[in-house]
Amino acid sequence: MIFERIKEMIMEELNVPEEKITMQARLAEDLGADSIDAVELIMNIEDEFSVQVSDEEAQNIKTVGDLVNYIEALN
Repeated sequence: MIFERIKEMIMEELNVPEEKITMQARLAEDLGADSIDAVELIMNIEDEFSVQVSDEEAQNIKTVGDLVNYIEALN
């Protein structure tokens, strides 16, 4: 499941506990991702799911749910 894999990646990248990572969790405000964290997370997701996320699209991804939905739409 895409959400489960993304959750694992966020836990590793941002060092946040699993229970904080929900579909509604905001990457910056709730999970503490700064711009460098966000770029690294997007790069890891691109590698993991063999997708390309444009800078414009990345700026529109605010929540974990946005990220999951974006990846699901590409696959």
